[in-house]
Amino acid sequence: MPLYGKGHTAAVTDDNPYFETLAALDAWADKNPHKQTVLGYKPRSSTGTPSKSPGKLLVCHDYKGGYKEKPSALAYTFNFWPYCETFIYFAHHRVTIPPSGWSTAAHRQGVRMLGTLIFEGSGEPDCLRLLVGRLPQAQTGPARSAPNAPLPVSPYYARLLANVAHLRGFDGYLLNVECPLRGGIEQTRALSAWITLLEKELKRVVGDHAQVVWYDSVILDGQLRWQDRLNSLNLPFFIPSSSFFTNYTWPPENPSRTAQYFRALNPSHLTCPSPKVLSDIFVGIDVWGRGQHGGGGLACYKSLEHIHPEGLSTALFGHAWTWETMEEKPGFTWEKWWDHERTLWVGPSDPSAVANVAVPAWPEKQKPCTTGHGGFKPVGAFFDILPPPNPAQLTFYTSFSPGVGRAWFVNGGKVLQTENGWTDVDKNCSLGNLLWPSPTLTWEDTDRADPVPKATSIVCMDDAWIGGSSLKLSLKVAGSDAEDAFFRCFWIPFQSLSLTPKKPYTVTLVFKTSSSHTVDFDLGLSAKRLDGSPSSGYDNIEITPLNHLSGDLSGGWTKLSIDVVVPSDLHPNTDVLVATGLVIGFATEDPTIPLDLTLLLGSLTVYPSLPSTYTSTPHPKLLWANFEKTKTPAPPSGGVHIMSMRRSSNTKKLVGDLIWGIGEHIDAATAITVAGPDDPNPAWTFAPTSPVLMYFNVYVLAHDNVGADALKPEDAVFVGTTGLKGREERFVVDPAGLPPNVQSAGTRTVRFYVQGVTERGDVLPWEDCVFVDVPV
Repeated sequence: MPLYGKGHTAAVTDDNPYFETLAALDAWADKNPHKQTVLGYKPRSSTGTPSKSPGKLLVCHDYKGGYKEKPSALAYTFNFWPYCETFIYFAHHRVTIPPSGWSTAAHRQGVRMLGTLIFEGSGEPDCLRLLVGRLPQAQTGPARSAPNAPLPVSPYYARLLANVAHLRGFDGYLLNVECPLRGGIEQTRALSAWITLLEKELKRVVGDHAQVVWYDSVILDGQLRWQDRLNSLNLPFFIPSSSFFTNYTWPPENPSRTAQYFRALNPSHLTCPSPKVLSDIFVGIDVWGRGQHGGGGLACYKSLEHIHPEGLSTALFGHAWTWETMEEKPGFTWEKWWDHERTLWVGPSDPSAVANVAVPAWPEKQKPCTTGHGGFKPVGAFFDILPPPNPAQLTFYTSFSPGVGRAWFVNGGKVLQTENGWTDVDKNCSLGNLLWPSPTLTWEDTDRADPVPKATSIVCMDDAWIGGSSLKLSLKVAGSDAEDAFFRCFWIPFQSLSLTPKKPYTVTLVFKTSSSHTVDFDLGLSAKRLDGSPSSGYDNIEITPLNHLSGDLSGGWTKLSIDVVVPSDLHPNTDVLVATGLVIGFATEDPTIPLDLTLLLGSLTVYPSLPSTYTSTPHPKLLWANFEKTKTPAPPSGGVHIMSMRRSSNTKKLVGDLIWGIGEHIDAATAITVAGPDDPNPAWTFAPTSPVLMYFNVYVLAHDNVGADALKPEDAVFVGTTGLKGREERFVVDPAGLPPNVQSAGTRTVRFYVQGVTERGDVLPWEDCVFVDVPV
C-alpha cells in the first residue's frame, strides 16, 4: 500500500497468508479467526453480444513463491482482467490463500479468485489426512472391525477449507495432487468423493459461483502420470470438480483428442454435482515454455491456435514470466516491463510493429508442427474483452491505477512522494478497457473525410486526481482545409459496461485538458450501445446532464456527470452492452495548423441513480477512532528488547493499530409539511443506503497539547492507506512509516487523522472524518 517511509515490517501485510501443513491450518482454525474485509464477488451479466471465443481464459499466477508485493517498491501486478474469467493465486505451500488485495482487484472486474491446495514431494501423509479428517487424541476406533473396510471420507477439511475461503474472501481452489497415492484405487475413489464434498461445502458457504479446479496429475490407480489431456484415467476427478486443467506438455493433436473424447462421453455422467460443458476443460499453457508446444513466451499464440478452434478453454500458467525474465537485466525499469507485458497480452504500442515482434525459435526437442502458425499474435487476440459487473450490482469505479505508483494524490494534491514507488493490488482497477492500450476514435460527423486524430494512452504517475496515477490520452489532430474544419467533433469510448434497460445510472468523469494551441473545447460525457443495435449511435439512449454534480475542481481538474437510461427495445430481459466515453468538440482559429491535445483522466464512476422521491440521502461518516498499543513481551533474563535497541522509547509506544467506527448522517432537515393525519405523503423518506467506504487515508501530526483545538488536519502528514492487510477499519502503525518529528524526544502527543474514501472515489470532508490523540 502507499506508505510513508520504507523498510516496513511484515505486520502491514495479511495475517497467516498461507499454511505449510494441514496441522498448521488446524491450529489457525482453533483461534477462531476473524473475517477479512475483501470486496465480494459479483458475476458479469450476459448481454447477448456475439462472442468471438467459445472458450474461457483462466490465469494461474506463479511468481517466485507468491506474496512478493511490497508497500515500498514497484512489483508485478496484473492488468488484463477483461480477458479473464478465473484467476488462481498459486504457490508451493500446502494451502495458498490469495492476498486480500488480489481478491478485491479480481472481484472489482467480475473475475473469480481461487487459492491452491497442493500435495507434492513429501505431501502424501497430508493427502491421506485430508480424507480421514482431524483425528482426536483419545483412544478411539470402530465399534466393530470390518474386513476390507473402505477408506472413510471425512467432511472436516472440506468444511474447513470452505470456511477459509469465506473468511478470506476468495472463491475456491485449484487441487494439485502431484505425489503418488499409495492407497491405489481405494484412495483415489475416496479422493474423488472428497472433491464432491469440497464443491458442496464451497457452494454452501461461499456461493454458487465457487469453483474447484482439478489439475491433471495423479490418475485413477494413484500413480503420478500427467496425461496432457482429458481421458478415462483422469475423468473420475473431473466429474466431481467444476473444471479440469490439463498439464502443459501436450503434442499438437491433444486439444482435438480432448474435445473428441468429451463429446463421446455419456451426458448423464457429466451432470453431477454440476453440468459440464466443453469449455470447462482448460488446456494448460506454460508461459515459461517448459515442454510447451511452440516454446511459450511470445510464442504462446502457437498453442492457442490449437486450443481456440476446438472450443476448449485456456489455462495460462506463469504469466509473470514477463517480469521475472527482465528484472535482473541491466537497466531494468517498470516502464520496460510494462511494454513487455503489454506485448504479450495485446501487442506492441505501435500496431504496425506487430510483424517485428521477435518470436522464439522453435524448440529443438520438439518435432516441427505441420500447422503453419504465421507471425506473432498477442494472447488477447483470442478472447473477448468482457465488461465488469453491472454497476447496479457493484459500483463501477476506476482511478486508472495498475496497482502501483510513485506518489499518492488526494483530490488532485500530492500528499506522498516515495523513493522507490509502492505496490498495492487492492488499488488495481480498470485502465479503461476501450481506451487502454489502444484508443479508438470516430468522427461524430460521419461524412467528414479528414483522418481521425491519432491517439495514444499511457499510465501517468506524475499527476492524478486520486490515488497513484491517471490515464494520459494524447491526441494528434492533423490540419485541415475543409470548409467546416473550424469546428470538429469526435467520439472516444472509455469503458464497456453492462446496463439494465430502463434503469437510470449516474456516470461521473474527472479529467483535465491541455493543448498546444489556443482551443475552445466542448466536451460532453456520453454513452453508446455496443450490442450491434441497428439504431444509430446513442440517439436512443437517454442522456441527462447533471449540472449540480458537475464543475471545476482543484488543481485544474473538472468533473462532468450525466444520467444514462438505456431503452428496452431490443433486449427487454437482458442487460445491454454500452460504452461510456467523451464527445470532444474543438474549435481553432486556423484549422490548417496541426494540433496536439492532451487529456488526463482522473476517475470514472458509474452507479444506480437514486429516485427523486427520496427527501434525504445518507452519507458515510466516521464516528470515532482509537489507538491500540501492541503489547511488548518482557525481555528474556539478562536480555534487551530488539525494538528498544532499534528505536527510541517514545517510538516503541507508537507500535500498534489504529481502529475506528463508521456510521452515516443524513442531510440537514428542511421544512416539513404534513397536511393532516390522513396525509398519504410521508414527512420524509431516506435513500436505502449510503455509499460504501472503499479505503481510508491516514495522517499524523505531532503536537505538545498547547492549542490542540486549533490544529488543522490539512497540516498533518500523510502516512498511508488501508488495503494491503485486508482490514477495512484498521491501520497498522509501523515505526518505519512515521516521519522523524513524530519520533523526536520532544514530542508529547501524536494526533492521527482518519479520512474515508467512498466506493465512488469521493473523499469525505474533514467534518465527517475523525482524529485520535496518542500520548507518547
